[in-house]
Amino acid sequence: MWMIFALLSAVFAALTSILAKIGIDGVNSNLATAIRTVVVVVMAWIMVFLTNVQGGIGEISRKSWIFLILSGLATGASWLCYYRALQIGEASKVVPIDKLSVVITLILAFIFLHEEFTVKSLIGCVLIGAGTLIMVI
Repeated sequence: MWMIFALLSAVFAALTSILAKIGIDGVNSNLATAIRTVVVVVMAWIMVFLTNVQGGIGEISRKSWIFLILSGLATGASWLCYYRALQIGEASKVVPIDKLSVVITLILAFIFLHEEFTVKSLIGCVLIGAGTLIMVI
């Protein structure tokens, strides 16, 4: 089931890039990010209430709060940078560079989460990096 959600995530991420590139025309990138963020927040809270999990807020540990907040800050920074890059660059070049996050995530997961970094992971990272370089040159 996780793979279906991961594929849907990729499809929606692709749509996000195309729709954002069209929508950001003539709009300040920070303002566009703020509008997008409000929509995401409303949508997320609707899902929380539809699935009736709002009562779980009190059960969240201090550590989880800290790391969820840090993750939110990283997401915000990523979105602000992404929208600015998308506004001044071509989507076909911005998006592949943005997807280098896959390589960076694998490296950080190895360092901080002690996840296994295999030959297959290394080959994938090299191919993603090479593919990105080819696409943006």
